[in-house]
Amino acid sequence: MSENIVQPPIKNTSSTRGKLITREEVIAVIMECTEKLGRAPSRAELMKTGAVKERQIVRHFGTFTRALEACNLESNGPGNKLPIEKLFRDWAGMVRTLKKIPSRAEYQQFSNHSPAPLKTRFHHWSKIPQHMRCYAEDHGRAAEWKDVMEIIAAYEVEQKGQECTPAPEGVESKPRVLADRPLYGVPVRPYPLIFGPTNESGVIYLFGTLSAELGYVVTRIQPEFPDCEAFRMIDENHCQLVRIEFEYESRNFVRHMHDVNGADVIVCWKHNWEDCPLEVIELSKIVMGKGSIG
Repeated sequence: MSENIVQPPIKNTSSTRGKLITREEVIAVIMECTEKLGRAPSRAELMKTGAVKERQIVRHFGTFTRALEACNLESNGPGNKLPIEKLFRDWAGMVRTLKKIPSRAEYQQFSNHSPAPLKTRFHHWSKIPQHMRCYAEDHGRAAEWKDVMEIIAAYEVEQKGQECTPAPEGVESKPRVLADRPLYGVPVRPYPLIFGPTNESGVIYLFGTLSAELGYVVTRIQPEFPDCEAFRMIDENHCQLVRIEFEYESRNFVRHMHDVNGADVIVCWKHNWEDCPLEVIELSKIVMGKGSIG
């Protein structure tokens, strides 16, 4: 005698684990939140909508960052730094559209990003045009953004004015450089480096000869930013680890688009970065102030 075997009903997990939501629906929720905020939402902001759960993000994308990437968005949260190339194109594109340097309020209104990444990188909002010009010049973008470079140049003239002191009559404004021989720095005897450095490598060497005298014990030199880690004597009983970036001129820190939060000290030959937020060791003043020739 055959028996009818009754299969148990399939358990409806939606009643215990929440409504099932598709990948496309998650993307739609993120885009709707983005439209309301005017930027990519943070994880907390997205969860506050109640339209999507953390486990649904993990199920479809693995991580919140990948979910944003699926929407062609970028996280603006801590630890997710926007590449300088994208920041430059976004800012320069706004200059091109507005035909002027945008204020912070205008940037916040029209940009795809918040002002925070620029403020974090460059510290002073008023210095951003200078930083962007340096980036364009150093990375071969000046020709592509010629109109933007002209706007920046006009802005810098307006901000600082042109300082030009004419040379005395009969004297060339700048000595002629002979092309068939190298250039040397100013003599700095009695230090091991006879002439002052003319590049960053010279700065590194000179600092190495002076580090103990200056109270530093170097523990690491590396090709990545920052260049150096060293212990610095605070007093006769204490020392502290500091991160050092070497530059020939201190404002090269800006040209190289380094993060001011990634270093503690700039060691340079010439200090020419106004409003520098970091401690600066200017080697030229140290060696030229100790009986040096020149």
